[in-house]
Amino acid sequence: MKAAELKVFKQALLAIRARLRGDVSTMADAALRRSESDGGGNLSTMPIHMADLGSDAFEQEFTLSLMATEEGTLEAVEEALERISTKSFGLCEGCGGIISKKRLEAIPFAALCIKCAELEESGGPVRRTPVRAAVKAASGRLPAKSSRPRSPR
Repeated sequence: MKAAELKVFKQALLAIRARLRGDVSTMADAALRRSESDGGGNLSTMPIHMADLGSDAFEQEFTLSLMATEEGTLEAVEEALERISTKSFGLCEGCGGIISKKRLEAIPFAALCIKCAELEESGGPVRRTPVRAAVKAASGRLPAKSSRPRSPR
């Protein structure tokens, strides 16, 4: 992939990362605020209806579920930025082939080509090739190791 194309994808990924970090932080604050207000800090003399408690618990669980999804997407974005730095961006981690530009424009953090993504979604086995091995297979040489530590899984 050309340097100019990589720069465009990197800017898109950085924008997505910034938005997701803000979303996750906001959701975490909202979930924590709800749990703090539920836990014994009730200064009202009005009784709390059981339906209200159930609604609050549902909202908190829903927020936490959204946070988990957003954090997963944020991790995928971080991994895509890592692939850009190791010059393996655009290579499928399933088959080592090239991910189409249209797919990357739609989902810049995609790690699998459409064929491998469909196979994975249908429950089929997709053997994820480590990024460095995919680069070696594509170019015949390994990229320099990144000095940035990988996020724990």
